[in-house]
Formats: sequence, C-alpha cells, structure tokens
Amino acid sequence: MKKHCIDLTVSGVERIHGRYVLLRLTDEKPLPEMRPGQFVEVRVNGSPTTFLRRPISINFVDEERNELWLLVAMVGDGTRRLAELKTGEKLNCVLPLGRGFSLPESPEQRFLLVGGGVGTAPLLLLGREIARLGGEPTFLLGARTETDLLELEYFNKYGRVCATTEDGSAGERGFVTDHSVLQNEHFDQICTCGPLPMMKAVAAYANRVGTPCEASLENLMACGVGACLCCVEKTVRGNLCVCTEGPVFNTKELLWQN
Repeated sequence: MKKHCIDLTVSGVERIHGRYVLLRLTDEKPLPEMRPGQFVEVRVNGSPTTFLRRPISINFVDEERNELWLLVAMVGDGTRRLAELKTGEKLNCVLPLGRGFSLPESPEQRFLLVGGGVGTAPLLLLGREIARLGGEPTFLLGARTETDLLELEYFNKYGRVCATTEDGSAGERGFVTDHSVLQNEHFDQICTCGPLPMMKAVAAYANRVGTPCEASLENLMACGVGACLCCVEKTVRGNLCVCTEGPVFNTKELLWQN
C-alpha cells in the first residue's frame, strides 16, 4: 500500500482516564485506506527528549467523519506531549505502515480477538471489519483492574465482549488465558495484541489446541520503513523487521515456543 506523510488535524481529544487518551484526527481530503493491525508513525513536537517518531496502532477509522483514532498510553515525555494536543492542532503522521491481521474468508469463521491494556487498540478496527463481512467476533480483553478496560462501549457494538481483571473488579478474575471461554468454546482463528508475556501465553494455548494464531508485535519501531533495524525479530525465516514484515505475524513463524 502507498505510504503518506500528512499533517492531520486534531478533531477531538478524549481523556479516557488517568493514563489513556483517545486522539481523533482528520484531514480535508479523504484519509488513505487503512487495514486492521497497521500502524502510524507520529512526529512529536515540543518534547526536548523525543527525537524519533512514535509508532501507534491504528485504533479505528470512522469513514463517515473521515477520522482516524489513535489510543495513546502516557508512558513517557513523547506520549504525554501527544496527550496535551488541542483540537485544531496539527499532527504529522506517516501512514499506513506494516502488515495487518488476516480477515475471515467466510462469515462462519469464528474469530477470537485477545487484547491486554492498550494492546486492545488494533482489535477494535479488526472487530468492525469482521462484523462488516458478516461475522461476529468474540473479544477477550484483559486488564489489571476495571478502569483499565478500554473502549468497552465501542467493542460491544461489534461483537461479544469477555473480560478478565487481575483484581476481579470486572469480568473473571485472572489473566486472559484463565477465562472460561477458552475452555468452553472452539474458535477458528485467534488474533492477539498486548504485553509480550500475555501474547506468548495466548500463542501457547493456540498451539496446544491447534488453532491458527496471529500476534501484533510491539517492538520498538523508530523509522517504520525497515531502515533503522531496531525492531528486528528472530523468526523461522531469519531476522525480520517488524515494521515492514509485521507487525502482525503468524505465531508459528516466531521462536516463542523455543
């Protein structure tokens, strides 16, 4: 897909709670086509400690409003500066980047989308696309506590939502791999994004039950075009740049099980 470098206009900033902000971006022209699992490299202005662009997953694309949504977790100076953006300001973005998730070949395919923390972000657009194709995804979302379960009102629009929290404040207590849906139901495809230990556990479960699984890796990606080599991941095909060969990989390609 063709890549674009665009100054997008901030059309909305929503503080979800203390650590998370939802940025809505728009443009005078129609936004480029974007696929679930792809990402954006954003330039952070006004941060003296942020020299490189920041990769952020594409959370959602609202075609009617011509909006791109980015879910930002404030973990450093760069992301805190992004959270301080105001409506009407510009944000320079390179997009769309990377390879996304596979989509169902038929509406009958049962997809389980497993996410943890801010890693749930790319699963919203994926769920919407599965629903558009006639399917009904099941979302399995994990968090430390109830307030860390993000965008539930949007996920509920496109499929069934199951949840786990480590403290038991919402859904079932424990990790996503402890949820009863994994013991009681069969799925044709699993897609996951979130903390690395969680994705490895989901991949191990998928391997054990013989279900195909794709994972969106969150390696540090400074350039987004395979030039800097800082995002390299070891795979069965050798060392690959996550930003160009991924970020979504079939977990059988990864060396996690070794």
